[in-house]
Amino acid sequence: MWETFLWESHEALIRCIVAVPVSMWETFLWESRESLTIRVVPAPRFSGGKRLMRGLSNPYRMYESLGIGRSDWAGMTYPEIVDTAQTDGSVLVIPVGSIEQHGHHLPVGTDTILADAVARMGAERVTPEIPILVTPTMWSGFSPHHTPFGGTLTADFRTLLTTLEDVATAGLDNGFDAVLFLNGHGGNASLIDAATSTVGSRHDAQVLGLTYFELATAFIDEIRDSDVGGMAHGGEFETSLMYHLRPDLVRDGDGTEGMDATYWEEPYERGSKDLLEGGPLSVYRTFDEYSESGAIGDPGLASAEKGEAIYERLGDELEAVLRAIHEHNR
Repeated sequence: MWETFLWESHEALIRCIVAVPVSMWETFLWESRESLTIRVVPAPRFSGGKRLMRGLSNPYRMYESLGIGRSDWAGMTYPEIVDTAQTDGSVLVIPVGSIEQHGHHLPVGTDTILADAVARMGAERVTPEIPILVTPTMWSGFSPHHTPFGGTLTADFRTLLTTLEDVATAGLDNGFDAVLFLNGHGGNASLIDAATSTVGSRHDAQVLGLTYFELATAFIDEIRDSDVGGMAHGGEFETSLMYHLRPDLVRDGDGTEGMDATYWEEPYERGSKDLLEGGPLSVYRTFDEYSESGAIGDPGLASAEKGEAIYERLGDELEAVLRAIHEHNR
């Protein structure tokens, strides 16, 4: 009889998920924050011999996961939010993702999933030492270059900028000393830069912007096997992280067949060459000019082990950033 056990522990947060295929599938989620609670939710039936269950690494529905972390804005009462914000050196993190194609093997929510995971890991690393809260992740980004493939939900640049400004302003009105836009999509880079400037010019609090995967430049050569161009979009980097964090969403997860992608080939010498190797020249192209599948890089070299190593090292880097922001704004 199939059984799947997953244990996760973050000091005061312990979760255990047990899936057992009896006549009616049930998933028991145990969570402990200050006291132990038990919830029972229905799980999907096993089908097709391919996936036991979606969402094994996390509670399986949004209403079960939203606000679950100790630093999650959505799980706080307003007095708790105000109290955190008005504590010396408080930091507000606003993750920003995207819903866009990532080839045939990764879900369109990849950028949002990864931005959300990295933001919450970083916050968990410094909680409760640092007064910090993380807002729900902004899931739509600026992705017109992905629309030829379908599946992309992009928004107007000005609309997104106004939304980021409004969310940051509303958050800062609670009394936070600093706000960090944590970006997970390359196409949002100029958007994050603009929001950092416009929000920063209107508030006394410190406003910062960061694209999370750029933190990997300090260590990625110790982990990667691909050549330059192999980590561009849905390549070795993102696919490894998804294998680690959400393997249930990686298509052809038991092999590399179907992971159709090509290395990034930029005709301009001074243009970008990889996810972590940008050039001084900006060029706008839709992604169908780079790849027939929409994926760029070498996902066949990805693994859960690499994903875990990348994720933990990203946590180290982001933790250092968050501690520095806290100390600088006390």
